[in-house]
Amino acid sequence: MGFQRILAAIDYSPLSQVVFEQALELAKANQAKLMLFHSLSADAVTLAPAFPGEFGVSPQFISQAYQVEFVRLDEQIQQIQSVLHRFYNLAKREGVEAEYQYKIAEPGQGLCEAAQQWEADLVIVGRRGRKGLTEALLGSVSNYVLHHAPCAVLAIQSTHAYSEKRSPLPESAFSSTSLNQTSSIK
Repeated sequence: MGFQRILAAIDYSPLSQVVFEQALELAKANQAKLMLFHSLSADAVTLAPAFPGEFGVSPQFISQAYQVEFVRLDEQIQQIQSVLHRFYNLAKREGVEAEYQYKIAEPGQGLCEAAQQWEADLVIVGRRGRKGLTEALLGSVSNYVLHHAPCAVLAIQSTHAYSEKRSPLPESAFSSTSLNQTSSIK
């Protein structure tokens, strides 16, 4: 069974390098298309109260807060574009047909929706290995994807070696981002 449409979940962790390498290797072996995908958690986009006067907050302060959030979101978008574009260019150099997409959504749900919309037959996602209370409090994107994806899922387990040795991306590239955007090559 060969995979023809592989979706790789890319975030700001150094584990994304390993996810990308596995996705690229499988895409080359199967002559498959590759989608590089990132999802920004919807709660990362701060919303001000609908009626600021009710809370004793000045409208000018709310306006400034919105401006700060828009600047922060724009910086995050530029960061994720840089990360995705770097991986995209690496895939292109290896002769793999690739595209990338990023959007605002809860990461697990966003990945599953992207996999369904793009008709992926494999999702590759990193797994940090959270367990117990930590997983219950922080959640697990990989666990969500394993249980809700419309296709096969390959979870890449995190190790300290991955985070220390393997990422060619600058540390500044690992923070948070997104909006809806797609780019592709052949």
